[in-house]
Amino acid sequence: MAGFTGEALGKKLSELNNSQQSIQTLSLWLIHHRKHHKSIVQVWFKELKKAKPNRKLTFMYLANDVIQNSKKKGPEFSKEFSTVLSKAFAHVNETVNDAKTKGGLDRIINVWEERNVYDSTVISGLRAAMQGKSPGHDSGKEIQIEKPKKRKVKVAQVEPVIKKAKEEILITLRGEPPNAEELIKALQDLENSASTDAAVREKIARLPPAVSDISLLEKIDNREAAEKLSNQVEEAVTLLIDYNKRLADELDDRTEVSKMLNNFVHAQRKLLAEAEQSVEELREQLKRVTQVRNELKSHLQNLPDLTLLPNVTGGLAPLPSAGDLFQ
Repeated sequence: MAGFTGEALGKKLSELNNSQQSIQTLSLWLIHHRKHHKSIVQVWFKELKKAKPNRKLTFMYLANDVIQNSKKKGPEFSKEFSTVLSKAFAHVNETVNDAKTKGGLDRIINVWEERNVYDSTVISGLRAAMQGKSPGHDSGKEIQIEKPKKRKVKVAQVEPVIKKAKEEILITLRGEPPNAEELIKALQDLENSASTDAAVREKIARLPPAVSDISLLEKIDNREAAEKLSNQVEEAVTLLIDYNKRLADELDDRTEVSKMLNNFVHAQRKLLAEAEQSVEELREQLKRVTQVRNELKSHLQNLPDLTLLPNVTGGLAPLPSAGDLFQ
C-alpha cells in the first residue's frame, strides 16, 4: 500500500476540483490513511488558507465527506477536524464574499446538525464563527444562565441510561464490526505484503558483507574499490529504507486487520448468543404445543362417538336424519 506523506497530500489537494468524483476519490484516500489523521487535518487547514477564493468551498466539501464517511471506521477525523472547524468556517466566511459559498457553508452546518454529526455546542460555535462572534455571546451582552433545579432521579431511571452509555463507549472503542467482504479483502491484501516479498528479501540476503561490516573498510586500498563500495552502500541504504517503510506500513495494516478480526468475532459471538436464545425460546414453545397436542389426543379418546346410537336390539345404528324425524 502506498505510504502517506504531507507532500503527497499537498499535491492531491492542489489537484482537487469541485466535481463529486474528485472529492470522493481524495476522501477515500484520506480515510484509508486515517492513522495520519492529525497530519491530514493540519495540511488540509494550511492548504485551505492558501487556496484561491473559488476553491475554498471545495475544501470544505472534502472535509464534510471525510467526516461523515469515516464514522464507521472510527471517530478520529470528526474529533480532529473539530479542533480547526471554527477557524476554517470563519476564514472562508471572511475571505470569500459570494452567496454561493456562504450558502454552501450553511448547508454543511445544517446537514451536520440534522444527522447529529456534531453536538449542539459545536454547531452553535460554527454558526457563531460564520457571524464573526464568539460562541455563547451576542453583541457583547452577557448571557444570564439559569441554574438548573435539583431533582431526584430514581435508580431504575438511571440504569438503562448507564447501560446504553456503556454500549456506546464499547462500540466507539471497538469500532463498527466489518462485513465479510471487507474482512476478506483486508486479508487478501496481506497476502502481497512486504514480509512475503521474496525478491526483495533475496536482494537483501545477497548484499555484500562490506556494506554492513565497518571492519572490512581497512581492506580497501584504492579509490576504485572505495567508489564501488560507496555505490553498493548507497544502493543498500535505499533498498533497506524502502523495505523498512513497507514493513512499518504492513505492521499498521496487520494491526488494523487484527482489530477488524476481533470486532468481527465479537459481533459473531453476539449474533450466536441471540440465535441460541431464539432456539431455546422456540424449543420451549414447541414443548408447550406438543404437550397440548398430547393432552388433546388423550381427551379425544375418552369422548363418546356421537355419530352412532344403540338400536333396540342392542346393536349400533346411525343417527336419524331430519327427514326421518318428521315422518
